[in-house]
Amino acid sequence: MRIISATERPEGKFTLVTLSEDSLPPRVSKQIITIGIGARKEMTRRKLVLIPRKIVSVAKQHRISRLALNLADFRFAQLKDIPPEALVALIAENLELAHFEFTKLKTAPKEGWAQVAEVAVFAKKQDKSLVERGIRRGRIIAEEVNACRELANTPGGDMTPSVLASAAKKAAHGTKVKVTVLGPKELKKLKMGAILGVSRGSEEEPRFIILEYQGGGKGAPIVLAGKGVTFDSGGLNVKPGDSMYEMHMDMSGGAAVIHAVVLAAKLGVKKNVVGLVPAVENMPSGSSYHPGDVLRSMSGKTIEVLNTDAEGRVILADALTYASRYKPRLIVDIATLTGAALVALGQHASAFMTKDPNLIPLFMELGEESGDYVWPLPLWDEYEEYIKGTFGDVSNLPSSGNTRYGGTINGGMFLYQFAKEYPFVHIDIAPRMTTIPSDVLAKGAAGAPVRLLLRLIEKF
Repeated sequence: MRIISATERPEGKFTLVTLSEDSLPPRVSKQIITIGIGARKEMTRRKLVLIPRKIVSVAKQHRISRLALNLADFRFAQLKDIPPEALVALIAENLELAHFEFTKLKTAPKEGWAQVAEVAVFAKKQDKSLVERGIRRGRIIAEEVNACRELANTPGGDMTPSVLASAAKKAAHGTKVKVTVLGPKELKKLKMGAILGVSRGSEEEPRFIILEYQGGGKGAPIVLAGKGVTFDSGGLNVKPGDSMYEMHMDMSGGAAVIHAVVLAAKLGVKKNVVGLVPAVENMPSGSSYHPGDVLRSMSGKTIEVLNTDAEGRVILADALTYASRYKPRLIVDIATLTGAALVALGQHASAFMTKDPNLIPLFMELGEESGDYVWPLPLWDEYEEYIKGTFGDVSNLPSSGNTRYGGTINGGMFLYQFAKEYPFVHIDIAPRMTTIPSDVLAKGAAGAPVRLLLRLIEKF
């Protein structure tokens, strides 16, 4: 989709979107579409981001390929804290997010896919440069989110650890992001027994993907660690059939990390960022790791495996230990970790946990600003006793108490054991793995939390 700015406002009265007035090329048919938004005085930022999405949705339904928007229609008195350039970026970002559909594996209909080819954003002449800057930023952000969605939507038979590593290199091509990929030999040298243990059951060899962006001189980096389980069968603790569907998206955290780092580079953010993605398949076979196995992680701590379907936290243990090599300002892990997060929050927000009380309001603020909404859960010392192992140092499920209770918190507490030296945040994106109807986006991967991570890199 092409988004352009124009310095003349189209004549005629309209509410949000028009498809031709005197100032538009004559080949466009004269038609006005009005989108209902409710009372203007009740507009919020959350509602505002849905307007461009609804516009694209309606246009696709009616097979309308060219649109013109009036920037003035998106200005609401109660949202005056959104600068004009940021408003344009928000509009462009959500137009592109709504335009994305994962169709590459489908046969195109005779009439072709319904697409919006061009959107013109009309504004006053003095606003032209800021509109162009806003469009550029919004499009770059949305393109990386959509690329993340494309990776996560790719079926497990086509998305293996090695393919994910190749995708990271391709995404970073032409940017200042350095990509290094480690295979089984290097993992053995590093004593990454947690990653190697989980990967044992699959014919697909594990990969450890490292992305390094040096945009801020010699400053300490933010390290992002993303779960990269390219398919999660549950291992020997095999999932029920209904629960196994969509488990090709269990690498969504890894995809988000890849594209967040690339996005920071494309926008020229003057910060240092490192992305770490342990990539494995979790499969049942004669060589799989077993319930009751004890794996020795890179940190030297042993992990008692009580359930092979709690594999994401196990592979992230090695990634978090590796993160300490960079002496980071902050470590953030991103993972589709627990179904318990959906039980707690539904599908509108990701859960996050941290020991640092100053990071809680920051992440909530960045979530609201970015549209990747998050909500905190406690990471209190009282929860630490539950993940102490009986025959290993830590267990990947609670070794005492009811394993059904506090599942999301127990996962975060497990990960914290491998990141205690530095400020740490755990984000469980299981609730936002896929879109829901109220998102007004195509079915499939949601691309969370790429936009949140960008804001964090920019503002932390």
